[in-house]
Amino acid sequence: LALFKVGDYAAAGIPMMPNVAGKASTRKQIFAYSLLLAPIGVLPWMLGFASAFYGIASAALGAGFIWHAWTVLVVADKETKPAKALFAFSIFYLFAIFAILLADTVATRAFMSAGG
Repeated sequence: LALFKVGDYAAAGIPMMPNVAGKASTRKQIFAYSLLLAPIGVLPWMLGFASAFYGIASAALGAGFIWHAWTVLVVADKETKPAKALFAFSIFYLFAIFAILLADTVATRAFMSAGG
């Protein structure tokens, strides 16, 4: 959000990363934190708290997040479309990851209570 609203934040005097550290540094940090986010999203499956369905879905969502972050990393300073796409995907990612985890938990408990 801060990458494509940088002018608005600067005009309001709100210190956001692109205004403080620059757009290039901001893009690098977005990509680095995305590389951390993807495996953390898969942890519930890896630790046995969710099924393989969740593991596969969260891995796919994490890969999508990394791909969007990569497009933000490699674009020119003036281009805002990849940053807007990443922002939109981040909202979808959060909704999807929690919805899948909830559905996975409900389905697993229903299966177990039915004697499975």
